[in-house]
Amino acid sequence: MDNTFSDNNQIGVVSTFSELVNTNFQETVNAICWERNLVGDFKEIVSKLQLKDNITEVYPEDLLALQLTENGCMAREIILNDLQLLTDFGALPSLNLLKNYERDDEFDFISTDVYSFHVDRSPIGTSTFLCTYYGASSDILPNDHATQKILIPEIRGKLKELHDGSDAEFEGFLKENYFDLHYQPKPGAQPTNLGLGHLWRLSVDHPEQQVLPCIHRAPMENNGEYRLLLIC
Repeated sequence: MDNTFSDNNQIGVVSTFSELVNTNFQETVNAICWERNLVGDFKEIVSKLQLKDNITEVYPEDLLALQLTENGCMAREIILNDLQLLTDFGALPSLNLLKNYERDDEFDFISTDVYSFHVDRSPIGTSTFLCTYYGASSDILPNDHATQKILIPEIRGKLKELHDGSDAEFEGFLKENYFDLHYQPKPGAQPTNLGLGHLWRLSVDHPEQQVLPCIHRAPMENNGEYRLLLIC
């Protein structure tokens, strides 16, 4: 392991799945990386899967049905093992073949799609897990490099114009429409790209969380290239 991420004070780096799920978030650390250098031909798997929609869920039986070279088989075993590890842990992992996500272009002053820097929220104690095996990979951003969009006066003013209720109901309106989950990078902000093959655990906004939720975004896809992403 070359500790690519170890000098980033937002990121904790571990070397096993057990450490990934058992290491606590603390202080500024709200992203934990099981750093891996995976072997195998993940491109071969992507080339043999069938895209049915812009986002197609791929099941273990779909992977097992593929006729693959030795390198393709190595990649398949890694994916199946990751799915099993997360399932045994109690998570509900999903393997997605992605052309693109749906864009939110309803308003020109705020976006609430996954290409916008955002945090995840849950009513229960949980984390977001993700691993990109092929294609463009996600970014994370230190919390002090971003401003919550609803606190930016120009955006807040336009949101108040959208809201037809009382001032007391405004905060509820922001939550109901997920506006409060989205962030604007500050000038000079430095995102970290999550790279390929690493399995990440990101902190989520939930009642028991002791650290700030991890700000992240989906990448713009590379032209003509699908992504293969595990997420839960």
